[in-house]
Amino acid sequence: MRKMLILGAIFAGLAVGIGAFGAHALKETLGSYHTTFETGVQYQMFHATAILIVGLLLGKVDVGLLRVSGYLFAIGIVLFSGSLYVLSITKITVLGAVTPLGGVAFIAGWICFIIAVAKNKPTL
Repeated sequence: MRKMLILGAIFAGLAVGIGAFGAHALKETLGSYHTTFETGVQYQMFHATAILIVGLLLGKVDVGLLRVSGYLFAIGIVLFSGSLYVLSITKITVLGAVTPLGGVAFIAGWICFIIAVAKNKPTL
């Protein structure tokens, strides 16, 4: 539970820092890729929040699939958001091929989350 909360908080804090860095220090570098970069930041923050929710639920729901969902969200952040950041900065478009793998990790994470919660009635 604690590790998942720390992981979610780290990713959330990084989303704020990366977003600010992109909006200010990388403004000229990003050019037309600024929306791609912003998409990476948004998805990172959404899924950092999801990881925090997983961390809070770990003490209340069967931890197996729920823990898997948290780690899949983390993998998704690295692959999806990370590839968008690198693509936006370097303009190396072949890196865009990694982005869908992160999307698949996000979707798999949400499926695991749904199954874990559906199998167990959380006591909040």
